[in-house]
Amino acid sequence: MRKHSLRPLPLLATLLLASSAVAAPPDQRQQPILQKQDPVRHVDVVIALDVSSSMDGLIDSAREKLWDVVNILGKAQPRPVLRVGLISYGHSSYDAGAGWVRKDSDLTTDLDSIYARLFALRTGGGDEYVARAVHDATRTMAWDQDPKSLKILFVAGNEPAGQDPKIPVDSAVRQAREKGIFVNTIYCGSESSREAALWHQVATLGGGRYASIDQNSAVAVATPMDAELGRLSAELNRTYVAYGIVGAEKAQNQREQDKNASGKSGSAAAGRASAKSSHLYRADDWDLVDARAHGGKDVMAMKAEDLPAPMRAMDPAARKVFLDGKAKERAEIQRQIATASAKRDEFLKTDRARRATKGTKALDEALGDAIKTEAQSAGFAF
Repeated sequence: MRKHSLRPLPLLATLLLASSAVAAPPDQRQQPILQKQDPVRHVDVVIALDVSSSMDGLIDSAREKLWDVVNILGKAQPRPVLRVGLISYGHSSYDAGAGWVRKDSDLTTDLDSIYARLFALRTGGGDEYVARAVHDATRTMAWDQDPKSLKILFVAGNEPAGQDPKIPVDSAVRQAREKGIFVNTIYCGSESSREAALWHQVATLGGGRYASIDQNSAVAVATPMDAELGRLSAELNRTYVAYGIVGAEKAQNQREQDKNASGKSGSAAAGRASAKSSHLYRADDWDLVDARAHGGKDVMAMKAEDLPAPMRAMDPAARKVFLDGKAKERAEIQRQIATASAKRDEFLKTDRARRATKGTKALDEALGDAIKTEAQSAGFAF
């Protein structure tokens, strides 16, 4: 592992005061079509994970806790449109000319695709350049260009934050702040480590939050509600009516990510069930129930060949009855999930208070604390 000399980051007072965003590059991804009465506030979250040889615990923590983090934003008001992006860095198989950084997914509302990417990550020895990860996240992600949108970047790792030989980390962070991006750091190591101070300083310069975590101690707390939530998650899938070219593929991926979550733990599967029942989990581009409710898709006008097999022989009136029934069924399952999720949240809150200690946090606590603080600064309430 190459090490480069560390130097103190300059205290840029003007950077610390900067909070307004300049226009970001236009988003090339198709945005969900919302009804006019919906308050449109975008939240973009990019997670950059160190995937060098020692980081298996960090990746496992992200797989375990992603849905609980999504559920935090599910409680935000006004309701946000959430997009998540993923970057990995520090793998020896990545492009050395790019600083061993790879963009695994641009910002997307398709949370299942992000979860699939997390499960595809593999660790391997390499040089970990925090500055390059921040630089690439700033320049290559299609951040929302609305000045009112909330833009959050997390960088997690365990090597010195200033060892990039080409890009000074303070310069990379300054560019992120100029685009209105909060830069948060998660140091995978002891708070007393000599490396921790620089990770803390990067977060301060980025207007964000710093946390140290023990990457190998992800706590999967089982609750009495987990089994019921897992069952309801499977029932929820049966209310989706896949259509179009990508419909079957995305319905299959939905089931695959259910398996991935349940394979991690009952806790991960329960968190995913809660997220799937929230407004943040949108399937406008492949599910007719969401497409009709949120995208205004006129199923009456659709050609029979564009419909899923069970609907092709239906006349327009029968199509409406069929989709109304699926929507009603989904609403009832979502209601049941909300009830069980509220009980789970109370159980977890009590357990967290019992286990509370000073110092290191779990990954979901580190992510959640920063998201809530920065969302509140942007006018969201919880």
